[in-house]
Amino acid sequence: MEEQDPGQWKRTVIDASAGAIAGGISRTVTSPLDVIKIRFQVQLEPTTSWALLNGHISRPSKYTGMFQATKDIFREEGLWGFWRGNVPALLMVMPYTAIQFTVLHKLKTFAAGSSKAENHINLSAYLSYVSGALAGCAATVGSYPFDLLRTILASQGEPKVYPTMRSAFVDIISTRGFRGLYAGLSPTLVEIIPYAGLQFGTYDTFKRWTMDWNRIRSSNTSSTGADNKLSSFQLFVCGLAAGTCAKLVCHPLDVVKKRFQIEGLQRHPKYGARVEHRAYRNMSDALSRIVQAEGWAGLYKGIVPSTVKAAPAGAVTFVAYEYASDWLESILT
Repeated sequence: MEEQDPGQWKRTVIDASAGAIAGGISRTVTSPLDVIKIRFQVQLEPTTSWALLNGHISRPSKYTGMFQATKDIFREEGLWGFWRGNVPALLMVMPYTAIQFTVLHKLKTFAAGSSKAENHINLSAYLSYVSGALAGCAATVGSYPFDLLRTILASQGEPKVYPTMRSAFVDIISTRGFRGLYAGLSPTLVEIIPYAGLQFGTYDTFKRWTMDWNRIRSSNTSSTGADNKLSSFQLFVCGLAAGTCAKLVCHPLDVVKKRFQIEGLQRHPKYGARVEHRAYRNMSDALSRIVQAEGWAGLYKGIVPSTVKAAPAGAVTFVAYEYASDWLESILT
C-alpha cells in the first residue's frame, strides 16, 4: 500500500492539473456564447421576435435573438463585453474541472479496480453515468460561489451595476448574507446530476463505439496497437455529441438556477424587469411560475446559444483534457 501512494498522488496531480487547463481553455473560447445565453436566461421578457408579435407584451424586450443580441452587446460594450464575468468564470471552472476529473478518476479506479485509464473505458454505461454525476456534484459544491459571481457579472450590461467582482461579492453578503453565495445551489445540484452523468456517460459510450468502429475498420489490415487510439477529431466529435445531449435535456434547470442567482439583485431598467426578492418559493414553484408567466418557451430561453456553446465546450474540454493529461504524464514519468 505504501508503494502505491506516490503513483496515486501523481495521478491526482495529473487529473487536477489537466482538468484545470481543459476547463480554462474551454471557458475562455466559449465565453461569448455563455454571455449571450445568460442575458437570455435572466430576461423575463420574450427572447424571440415572433413571441413579441404573437403575444400581448407591454414592455419591449432588450434581446430578441442571437444575431440582434450579438450586435447590441458589441455596439454597447465592445468586444470585451463578450468576456464579461470571465475572471470569476475561470476561478469557477478551473477548480470545478480539476475537482470533477480528479473525483471521476478516483471513482472509476474504485469501480474498475485499476487506476489505468485504458481499463476505465470498459466500465458499464451505468457506472460511467453514476461516476460522472457524483464527480459533478463534488465539483459544483466546491466552486459554486464563483459560478454565482460569474452569472451576476455576465448578466449585467452597460452601465454596470457592479464594476468589479469585489463589489458584487460585498453586495451579495450585505443583502443576502453568506447563504447568498449559494443561491440556486439546489436546482444546480438537481441539474448537475443528469447533466454530468449524461455528459461523461455518453462520452464514454461514444468513445467505446468509436473504438469498436476503429477495430472493425482496421480488421482487414495487419496493423495492430493503434486500434484503441482515438484521433483528436474523433475525441472532438465524441465530446461534441456528449455536450449536446446533456445540454438539451438539462437546460430548463439551468434557467431556474440563473433566476435564483440574480433574484433580488440590482438591474439597470433598460435590461427589462428584474427578478424580485423571493419571487420563487422553491425550484418547483420557479418552474411553474416561469411556465405561467412566460410559457414553456421561458424554460428554454437561451437554448440556441447554450446548445451552440455546449457542443464545442464539451468537445474542447475533453480534447484539451486528454492532451494535457498525456503531456503531464510524459513530463512526470
